[in-house]
Amino acid sequence: MADQDGIQDTQKYFVDIPMASEPFTLRGSNSRDWGFKNRLSNIFHHETGKTVMLAIDHGYFLGPTAGLERVDLTIVPLLPYADTLMCTRGILRSTIPPTFTKGIVLRSSGGPSILKELSNEEIAVDIEDAVRLNVAAMAVQVFIGGEHETKSVHNMTRLVDIGNRYGIPVMGVTAVGKDMVRDAKYMRLAARICAELGAAYVKTYYVAEGFDTVTASCPVPIVIAGGKKLPEQDALKMAYRAVQQGAAGVDMGRNIFQSEAPAAMIQAVGKVVHENRNPEEAYDVYRTLKSETK
Repeated sequence: MADQDGIQDTQKYFVDIPMASEPFTLRGSNSRDWGFKNRLSNIFHHETGKTVMLAIDHGYFLGPTAGLERVDLTIVPLLPYADTLMCTRGILRSTIPPTFTKGIVLRSSGGPSILKELSNEEIAVDIEDAVRLNVAAMAVQVFIGGEHETKSVHNMTRLVDIGNRYGIPVMGVTAVGKDMVRDAKYMRLAARICAELGAAYVKTYYVAEGFDTVTASCPVPIVIAGGKKLPEQDALKMAYRAVQQGAAGVDMGRNIFQSEAPAAMIQAVGKVVHENRNPEEAYDVYRTLKSETK
């Protein structure tokens, strides 16, 4: 305990200054507990309220994926430019340096491979392992309209219950089945169900028509999936439009690690998300950085 000799009288009470209570402004999160909000702060930048998530969890059902054959060589050099990394626990333990101190979003559902019905997932991570890995959030796939819709929703709600107990947020990932129409009506349905049942934030797809209604009707933050590989300028346009229409960032994978210049691309995406650069300005950043790496 502190030495009792030489203790000074207390004086600086600042009685004329009201006690500060800083609000947590991330959508739908102000009533959460401190640890929960602290973890969300490792995902969403405290100044912009947005995030550039780098998604590299594709191997959990695809196996080796183009651009992810050697995560140590292709992904680790990109980590300084990401706000958050979304990955599996296998890749996290085997390949990601423990000196990476930004948020980890842990893929927490799985089961079927690309060879089977993908909606037949189970919870694939124990909460104690998520705690051991010090993750910022857990990600679970939700297949609204899929063959195993109810099972996937229950996977999410079970993770939400367990995550709330330990102060770990859950990200609901809306999966669009091959027979589903990828439009605003479906995205509103899927995102709202995830939020209503406790997801702290939702990952969904950008749609060209009515995406602002998807973000407006969802009471928690939405980040967009990058989806299939697009030309770099088109991917930047998609990110820009999504953010302008209410998205809280992106969770991009293939549009970054399959780019001709992945480090330049993730930095350009960051300009769109955090600095509100338009697609043309961000593409100029991409081309400049790409030329410097040659």
